[in-house]
Amino acid sequence: MLRWIVIFLVIAIIAAIFGFGGIAAGATDIAQIIFYIFIVLLVISLLSRLFRR
Repeated sequence: MLRWIVIFLVIAIIAAIFGFGGIAAGATDIAQIIFYIFIVLLVISLLSRLFRR
């Protein structure tokens, strides 16, 4: 999942450099959504490990 975040951020940076603002904004939004999903899944995973013991 972190790999997808990095890929979309690189796409956003490259698009911003070449002046494609809409594509850069879209890629940034996608990367941000994936990042938040990753954080939620990480917290759920850590809590399940904590309560499993």
